[in-house]
Amino acid sequence: MAANFCSWSKISTTGICAMEQINVDLAVIGAGPAGQKAAIQAAKLGKKVVVIEKLPEPGGNCLFSGTIPSKTLREAIIDLTRYHERSFYGDAHFIQEVSIHDLNNRLYKVIDEEKHMLQRQFKKNNIQFIQGNAYFEASNRMTITNADFRQLYQIRSEMFMIATGSQPRNPPEVPFDDDVILDSTRLLGLDFVPKSMLVLGGGIIGSEYASFFAALGTEVTIIDKKEHILPFVDAEIGIHLQTALTDIGLKFMGHKEPEEISRVGNKAVVKFKDGTVCKADCLLYALGRKANVDTLGIENAGLKLNSKGYIPVNALFQTESSHIYAVGDVIGGPCLASTSMEQGRLAALHACGVQTHYFPSVYPIGIYTIPEISSCGYTEEQLEHMGFHYEVGRAYYYEIARSHIAGSNTGMFKILFHAETLEILGVHVIGRSATEVIHIGQIAMSFRARIDYFIDHVFNYPTYAEGYRVAALNGVNKIRLKSKV
Repeated sequence: MAANFCSWSKISTTGICAMEQINVDLAVIGAGPAGQKAAIQAAKLGKKVVVIEKLPEPGGNCLFSGTIPSKTLREAIIDLTRYHERSFYGDAHFIQEVSIHDLNNRLYKVIDEEKHMLQRQFKKNNIQFIQGNAYFEASNRMTITNADFRQLYQIRSEMFMIATGSQPRNPPEVPFDDDVILDSTRLLGLDFVPKSMLVLGGGIIGSEYASFFAALGTEVTIIDKKEHILPFVDAEIGIHLQTALTDIGLKFMGHKEPEEISRVGNKAVVKFKDGTVCKADCLLYALGRKANVDTLGIENAGLKLNSKGYIPVNALFQTESSHIYAVGDVIGGPCLASTSMEQGRLAALHACGVQTHYFPSVYPIGIYTIPEISSCGYTEEQLEHMGFHYEVGRAYYYEIARSHIAGSNTGMFKILFHAETLEILGVHVIGRSATEVIHIGQIAMSFRARIDYFIDHVFNYPTYAEGYRVAALNGVNKIRLKSKV
């Protein structure tokens, strides 16, 4: 970690603190999931690696303000409110009084454990970690400065990996503060559970946090210009989610666009283009993110952003300067920690001259709303658009014994498969443990399995995974019935 003072070895003959020169094989900018895996992979191949990160420890936004905090809060809320016990005892036993202190106790513990794990991994692989702000001077060198803009290092490297992630899009006309008008990072600093909340944006981040606070008893309203939340997921799954969220008191308002956002006293007030007005104790602005490159000086390395505001790359994650790679959120979707990790690993393999493969076309997406969603492959709407002759197999959580035991009857398995070949084309799960059981469908699709694969194998009972067999039987029986007509 970089110190904020000069060692004697850096003092020049003029008495002025000189920059330390560092020469490496790979310089990684950003220590989030993409940067971590890129650095570790290159180090495993015997390369000299340095990682530069603005924050004091590795982990990036994913650890300190993104994936890990949000998913930890979700788990803490479900546990501390005894959320799933409602199906046994009713709302009267549904404990909603959970303080921010209770939630933060678990949050800080998880972050601390993850932070130390990453530090051990960097140390084990001899990866040098530098805290500071990276700035390209040219395509083969960069300077590192501290918070006071004092130059600490000059780094020369054969290869660079940009993995600086993304940040919430904060339009200048929105008066953000730390307790009423918030983005997803500021939201984590709240010291109270609000009684009411407006969420602008029905995407993943907005929907996740909205469901968390609704489970805490906050009166939450999601507002979006689209017809329903999460418009990119399979429509039937999205409707299932919206119904489940309505059951815990969450409201949704579609076809609305904000015209003016303001703070009036201790309330957030939103005026919409249709003339309507909404107000609440706080507001979460979750309308998009942007690449984190504002201070990186990418133009000095011959790079520029595309029309969507991200760094363009080829299939091997090379930028326009072929020795500079970019991975993770900084290149745009899918913007998942899981995909970012694999992008970083594959890019590092190619940068180190190792034969590799393209990023896989089949991978799961996890959305940690309450209930959670996970999917892999095509949606029903995509198959209809492409003209596929497909069939659908469904299994509802209320049909699965494990669901009754655990107290979570909301959910379903949906398997899309070709009506003639029976090849699995898409798997969509909503409900408890959806992000865990999706991998069974992912593996089946990777091996181009047919829907009857799930029928011809025995599943542990009672488990959520048994839903695959129930859904497969449902789908195949439809094919058999049609063949008899």
